[in-house]
Formats: sequence, C-alpha cells, structure tokens
Amino acid sequence: MVGDDAIGGAEQVLAQIDRALVAAGHESVVVAGVNSRVCGTLVATTPAPEPIAEGYYAYRYLEHARKIKEALNRSRIDLVHMHGCDFHEFIPEVDVPVLATLHLPPSWYPQSIYSLERPRLYLNCVSASQRMAAPDSALMVRTIENGVSIPDFAPLPAAHRNGAVMLCRICPEKGTHIGIAAARKAGVPLTIAGRAFGYPEHVAYFNRHVLPALNAHTTFLGPLGRSQKLKLLQSASCLLLPSLAPETSSLVSMEALACGTPVIAMRSGTLPDIIEHGKTGFLVNSADEMADAIGLVHHLEPAICRRVAIERFSADRMVREYLRLYEQLITREESAVHTGLRRTG
Repeated sequence: MVGDDAIGGAEQVLAQIDRALVAAGHESVVVAGVNSRVCGTLVATTPAPEPIAEGYYAYRYLEHARKIKEALNRSRIDLVHMHGCDFHEFIPEVDVPVLATLHLPPSWYPQSIYSLERPRLYLNCVSASQRMAAPDSALMVRTIENGVSIPDFAPLPAAHRNGAVMLCRICPEKGTHIGIAAARKAGVPLTIAGRAFGYPEHVAYFNRHVLPALNAHTTFLGPLGRSQKLKLLQSASCLLLPSLAPETSSLVSMEALACGTPVIAMRSGTLPDIIEHGKTGFLVNSADEMADAIGLVHHLEPAICRRVAIERFSADRMVREYLRLYEQLITREESAVHTGLRRTG
C-alpha cells in the first residue's frame, strides 16, 4: 500500500514522489495496492493474502507485469521508476528510462541485477553505506538519501515526555525482542506499533517473542496512521531501533528526530550515519547498552533533534533530487536517440 500511512519505507518514499510530481504539474501513474492513496492515477493491484501462501509470488510477478503494461498504455510515459524489492522479476520492455531504487541491503538482491544487460535501465541507492556495500555496476547512477515530511508543531520538552516507543514491522531482523528486553531492564513503559505481515516466520516471531511480553508496561497498538504515529513519537522520551539487519535507511528515525525525539539504535548499516551519538541519540551494541542509554536520553535536547532533521532529512530535498535525476535520465536517452547511439553502460 502506498501513502503516508504505509508501514514500508519504500511505499512512503513513493508517496512523496507521487505528490511532488503532481504538484509540479506532471502526470503520475502509480501501480500499487488497491488501498493506496495517491495524488496521481492509481493502477490497483490485489493485496497480499493473509497468510501469504506459497504460490503467491508467482501470481504477484504476473499481475505486476500486466498492471505496469496497463499503466504504460494509459498515456505517454517518459520514465518508469520501480521501488519493489522484487522489481527484477517484472522490468518492462520499454523505450524510456527505467530507474530502480534499491531499498534493501545490496546482498539481499540477486547479484545478477548489477550486471543486467538492459538498455535504459538504471539503479540508485538511498544511502552512502548502501552504495559502499553494493557491487560495482555500470547501471548505478547516484545516491539519493530518503527524507520525510517535517511536522509543523514544536517539539515537547524532555520533561513532558515519557516512555520508549518502537515503530516497525514485527519480524526477526527488526529485533523487537531486544527493545522489549532493554525497556524492561531500564524500567520504562514501552509502546510498540507496527504490523506482523502474513509471512509464517513473522507471525511465529510475533507469537513467540512479542505477544507473551505484553503487560501493563509493554503495550502493542498495531499499525498506526501518520497522525497517530507523530503523536506517539512526540510524547515519547525516545525511539528504540534495535534492528539486526544492515539498514539502508530509516524513515522512522528521521520522523522521530523531526518530532524532537532522540533515537537509540543498534550500530547497523546506515544508522550510525543518521544518529549523531550523544547529540540526537545513542548508538549501542546490545540490549544492556540500550537500557543504559534509555537512562541518558533526558540529557538530549528535543530542539536539536528537530533542527538536525530539518537540515538533513527533509522530503523536499529528496524529491528535488529525484526530479532532477529524472530530467537527467530522460535528456540522456533523448540525446542518445537523436545521435543514433545506444547506451552500453
């Protein structure tokens, strides 16, 4: 599902780009789940089943290929921008640039994508650490860091905040059990918001590690809309980010900082580039260190966290960079056509 209320970071980024394209007077056609909220035209796909059956992905690939073709037939398209983690399964055969943004750790994709011999195909990364981890590829164009909408309310002072929060997909690599253990050791209430998608291993993880831990001090709210999420972040003393995955970005940490909320995160992927240790949060290596850091967040200034978010993590900056890249790729391809050249990398 695409929209401001989407749980996934890629879906939220796509929503920002869709909004910016329409605001700039361009046509935006979005292929996404039927419940998506877009500013342009939605070409809807069916939602994933719950639970996700073994044969679902074969159907997904066929449906997305068909829906992308439908979108291309609607009107003249100048560029296709793909965000799905499995984009390589349904890259369209078109005579316009196809840009694929890599949202996952580079090693999580089939390594063959970095050497695809597809004319007019380009790849881009969302953080410097992700780009450094990616193989050398002639398809790679540039790095555009993610950004978030900055809320217009002033952050609450630290003295008016209480408890820790976690906002994430509920799955093993997000380390929810580590955050629960840290909050329990620190003696602070913990609020968890998010969703366990219908993958059997995610549901099993929720049932084994999250559900039994819920009590008067550890609560689970399920998925939240954007306004609810911002209210929760604004009232919290800190956001816990105990991820075990090599994170390529973290929209929720950017949103937290925009609300003036410090972030306590594992040293994972690009998180050390987002959190300024001792200034906008703390970087830790274990549940024990996370518990210790929870006791120190009252020393951090919410106003500083928000100022850093405005300076570094604005969605306006992100979409400007994407629109500039679109223009460059379209111009490059038009120039190649006019001179009779084909792109070879």
